[in-house]
Amino acid sequence: MSRLSQVAPEQANDKVRPLYDAVNKKLGMVPNMMKTMGHSAATLSAYLQFSGQLAGGVLTAKDRELIALAVGQSNECNYCLAAHSALGKHAGLSDEQIIDARRGSAVDSRDDALVQFAKAIVQKQGRVSDQDLSEVQSHGFQEDAITEIIAGVALNLLTNYFNHVADPVIDFPAAPELAVA
Repeated sequence: MSRLSQVAPEQANDKVRPLYDAVNKKLGMVPNMMKTMGHSAATLSAYLQFSGQLAGGVLTAKDRELIALAVGQSNECNYCLAAHSALGKHAGLSDEQIIDARRGSAVDSRDDALVQFAKAIVQKQGRVSDQDLSEVQSHGFQEDAITEIIAGVALNLLTNYFNHVADPVIDFPAAPELAVA
């Protein structure tokens, strides 16, 4: 059971209702996390604008999902892992790529550098080493992409922490448990 209640679409105020409508149009549903954010039009709007602006950047949808999966696993956010496993498939990730990203790696060297850098940002609380930065740059990530990786990590920290506090009911297929190595 959720720790914070959800605002149903029919109960949403005049500021939240159009935000719900836009989410529903895009996803075919309003996820429980967003219904919980619906208590604050400012919070929901900020989240949607942040996410939407990053979607127009240089990183692909696949890149953004790889980041979300690595960060969600690092923070053990079951809601985000379920949501981004589903969204990752929609972005073209295979089941194996989703599992690999959650483990902090990828078969493709570019994707691996991306996932490793995102994971390093989380684990080192942003204090990545020169070597971490050099490694991601050596795989073709320029400063525009690096700033978006940092922003993507921050966006996912927001949702991970929000979901840890609110604990919304997961309304996506559950992400599989990772086998212990």
